[in-house]
Formats: sequence, C-alpha cells, structure tokens
Amino acid sequence: MISNTPSAPYYAVIFTSTLNSDHEGYEETAERMVELAHKETGFLGLETARDKVGITVSYWKDLDSIKAWKANLEHAKAIGRGKAEWYTSFKVRIAKVERDY
Repeated sequence: MISNTPSAPYYAVIFTSTLNSDHEGYEETAERMVELAHKETGFLGLETARDKVGITVSYWKDLDSIKAWKANLEHAKAIGRGKAEWYTSFKVRIAKVERDY
C-alpha cells in the first residue's frame, strides 16, 4: 500500500537489505517493527517490498522523530539481531522530501 503522506516537507528513511539463507524469525520481527513504528510520535507512513532486495521506506515528520525511533529499545534490539543474524548487506539513507505529487 502507498502511504498517504502530508504535504512536504517531511523525511524519508530508506532501508535496503539482502537476507541470508537463514532468516528464521525475521518476518515476525519485521511485522513487530511496523506495529511499533506506527506508535511513534512523528511517524507518517511506511511502504515496503521484498524480492531479491528488500526496500522499506518510512516517512517521518522531522529528524527528531527519526532519532527517537532509532533509539527505541525494541527497535535497537531488532537492528542488532538483523546485523548479527539476517542481513548479508544493508544500508540506511535519510532524505528530506521536498515535493510530493
């Protein structure tokens, strides 16, 4: 589903990843992170797709909201687990959305 974001400006966190062959528990954790993100102050929406490369774009009101999400303890734990267990590679990019049409 495509997020119904407010008028720009706002921020996008673009997370791309590739999974290794043993990613037991990944789907459940990913679903939990979506559930948690929706509860965060400043969260505006999320779009995700996975084929060979997973891409998740989350939208945020401001940089402080993104920092708070990164500091969320359960999210931080999932990040650590992803690095240690699931991802062969990943990258996070943060961009300011100037226009939306």
